[in-house]
Amino acid sequence: MQSEDKIIVGKLGKVRGLDGSLKIIPLTDFEGRFDNLKEIFVDDKIMQVDGVKNIGGEIFIKFYGIDSRETAKTLTNKFLKVERKNVAPLDDGEFYVFDIIGCEVFDGEKFFGKVENILKTGSNDVFQVRGEIEILIPALKSVVQKIDTADKKIFIDSSKLETV
Repeated sequence: MQSEDKIIVGKLGKVRGLDGSLKIIPLTDFEGRFDNLKEIFVDDKIMQVDGVKNIGGEIFIKFYGIDSRETAKTLTNKFLKVERKNVAPLDDGEFYVFDIIGCEVFDGEKFFGKVENILKTGSNDVFQVRGEIEILIPALKSVVQKIDTADKKIFIDSSKLETV
């Protein structure tokens, strides 16, 4: 789980070579997120970045003070985070997954539950909502009427949902 002030953008994977470089498993849609990094949080500890390289389509990071394979192994599986204020800006009508997760879903006064996950289906995202029962809500303008990330609420038109 991430804190409100830091956002997970990646995870550290296997160690590469003997100098302490680690593979980054990106958890962001912004390909250039790791370019020109000077510092980043590893879990909740800020670390200075010595360099980032793209090798064969994989991204590797080297931290100052992490100079051996053994030391780097202690960082494997830890999350890379940035401060919320440093996330890339979005266009109107676009939202980050971390802003949608946890939102309460309503149709008027009727409460459906909270968004637990967002499923990527290819054609459109689907909000996985759990309340008394689990429902799937397509993230379509015809269904989702309003998303208020400040109040963590989503308003839908449930008459547009297909029933099985």
